[in-house]
Amino acid sequence: MTNLLHIDTSIRYEGSVTREISGAFAENWRAANPAGGYTYRDLHASPIPHKDGTDQGIAAGLIAEVDAADVILLGTPMYNFSIPSTLKAWIDQVATSEHFAREDGTFAWGGKRVVVVSARGGSYKPGTPREGFDFQEPYLRAVLSMVGLDQNLEFVHAELTLADVVPQMHQFRELAVESLADAHRVVKELATA
Repeated sequence: MTNLLHIDTSIRYEGSVTREISGAFAENWRAANPAGGYTYRDLHASPIPHKDGTDQGIAAGLIAEVDAADVILLGTPMYNFSIPSTLKAWIDQVATSEHFAREDGTFAWGGKRVVVVSARGGSYKPGTPREGFDFQEPYLRAVLSMVGLDQNLEFVHAELTLADVVPQMHQFRELAVESLADAHRVVKELATA
């Protein structure tokens, strides 16, 4: 039996693109794996405390969820060119030195599949004016690599999500629609692979 750990981080419920796309992944994954286990964690509804140097009694449960997962799905919008602080708090609780590479270079979590679904108000693709402002994907790649969760890591980005809201971006509305449709297509493929 395979297990999916689904984590959402958006502060929005109504109109959240990451919740929409991560939900589509989870729905397709569960249909393809009817006997699979499913754990859902909403880091906005139930935030993880930031580390404060004390034993907060929460890390063991969070680590057990990662241990049990074969697939980890992170739904994370881009906030101020990076990740929500709720996701950072979760990472700080689970990505500890106990999960760094073993002496032989392997990782306890090395065989897990990780899919990161992100929504971005603008575009950060190579060649765009804001390409260098993407601190979300590079940060997640780096921090997940420290605990072996980068070995089967995929990113799915829905970009230009603010094209309907920001008047200066209205010219990109069709591209936003295409990006969202492409994200849905990709998560469906990934969920059933």
